[in-house]
Amino acid sequence: MRILHTEASCGWGGQEIRILGEARGMIRRGHQVYLVCPAEARIYSEAARWGVPVTALPIGRKNLKGWRALRGFLKGHAFDVVNSHSSTDSWLAALALAGLKDAPRLVRTRHLSAAVPNNVFSRWLYRSATAAIATTGEPICRHLIDDIGVAAACVQSIPTGIDAASYGPALPEEKIGLRRRLHIPEAAFVVGIVATLRSWKGHKYLVSAFARFAADHPEAMLVIVGDGPQRAQLEQQVAELGLTQQVLMPGNRHDVADWLKAFDVFCLPSYANEGVPQALLQAMFTGLPCVTTQAGAIGEIALAEQTALVVPMHDDAALAAALARLADHPALRLRLGDAANAWCRANFTEDHMLDRMEALFRHVLATARPA
Repeated sequence: MRILHTEASCGWGGQEIRILGEARGMIRRGHQVYLVCPAEARIYSEAARWGVPVTALPIGRKNLKGWRALRGFLKGHAFDVVNSHSSTDSWLAALALAGLKDAPRLVRTRHLSAAVPNNVFSRWLYRSATAAIATTGEPICRHLIDDIGVAAACVQSIPTGIDAASYGPALPEEKIGLRRRLHIPEAAFVVGIVATLRSWKGHKYLVSAFARFAADHPEAMLVIVGDGPQRAQLEQQVAELGLTQQVLMPGNRHDVADWLKAFDVFCLPSYANEGVPQALLQAMFTGLPCVTTQAGAIGEIALAEQTALVVPMHDDAALAAALARLADHPALRLRLGDAANAWCRANFTEDHMLDRMEALFRHVLATARPA
């Protein structure tokens, strides 16, 4: 198949990593895959490292310039499927494909669990212009079916899959070596998070919870991997709480698997917008005990008291109590980590995701276009 991915976002996080990982996986399966995005987008500069052919187009905004650029690109290249990912490029793609001779079919991947506005424009985009929709979690599917009126046959949940070979539990000697390389104290009890520094990821609640937790666990350390718009606020919060010596913020890292192996516990206190989060999956593939919430589709992997400890959103006291429970009970950490690892390897591998996306594309191409 000839597949074109479109991405208007200039940000960097799970959505962009999913696009590149899926594109790379499809290329390895023999498909022709391309990406178009704004030249200033982080995904544009990262694409080569992932082995994904990319072309810069001015599609970062919903305007005539972006529509013309994308329509011209589609006229000059033959594709079977256009897979859009953000609101802006989905609109530009839908309008650019309208009236185009032998146009490829449009498939939308809806990554966030934020509600879609129920108006005539959204209903046209999701119910008429788009041949099929993949979501990153079941609650997003239900919202599109129940609230927007998308036919159940046209939408399915296909959570992001993880490359199982790239993530796995660390042996004790491996963890020691990684901590030395990453400048993490060998004897520390390390609470970690990997996530873009956006408000709804809940970092501020984690920092507050860590302050409570560390008061009784002075050997504890918090590692915040990632970058984003909340960095300055988090640095200020860390300083005000007197945690500068116990909090490490190394920014964005390409060696995420190594950082995860250096952690003792993973925490993701999100309160909005989540599908099935990649970072939480990666942590579970690493065999880490996890503390998280029920935001979005997190519940598909975080089964309370089975594969994770689940706490209420916006609740730093409950979060601190969960961290203390894990710190004080090594057997619980081992049980949760092993169970999460087994659950995710059985249900959320990259091959599983690729199989389902490939099947969705083939189904769309085999289905007659609406009259």
